[in-house]
Amino acid sequence: MNKSALLLVDVQQGFDDPSWGQRNNPDAEQKMAQLLQAWRALNLPVIHVQHLSTNPESPLNPDNGTGYAFKPETAPLADEIIFTKNVNSAFIGTNLESYLREQEIESLVIVGLTTDHCISTTARMAGNLGFTVQLVADGTATFDREDVNGVKISADAIHQIHLASLHGEFCTVVTTDDVLSRMVYQR
Repeated sequence: MNKSALLLVDVQQGFDDPSWGQRNNPDAEQKMAQLLQAWRALNLPVIHVQHLSTNPESPLNPDNGTGYAFKPETAPLADEIIFTKNVNSAFIGTNLESYLREQEIESLVIVGLTTDHCISTTARMAGNLGFTVQLVADGTATFDREDVNGVKISADAIHQIHLASLHGEFCTVVTTDDVLSRMVYQR
């Protein structure tokens, strides 16, 4: 796993805002923190991505309080790199790809928020750019949504559909335990 980085995408306080609605996977941040602790213990590369929304109504807009701030359980350390973005991919408008290539990182383990937006788009782009991607199913979450006819789709259904769409084509969907057990085995 020495050529692998942990990529934490948009793990920000603004996603605790009730305006997002009902969320699945309430333990996602705990799983992210477990992976982050393991990565740090082995001195492996950790990369944080922070969404700074340009939408004046967004809880992730820096002008709207502290919603843009990282959640404490996964907050970056001073020596960990942060890429900021204002779109739904960690690769657009950032130097993430060139940084990964310079660091000779070939594989990404992706966690963060939300499954169907920035996680999906980032995983798709990473796969298309030739990186080996593991997407941690229990290390990401999303919110209920309405379809184009106003029918509510549960966060769990959205989460599972996006994971199914990504798995085997853009990434391998794994669990936190899968990743941690391979880390112990490779030590």
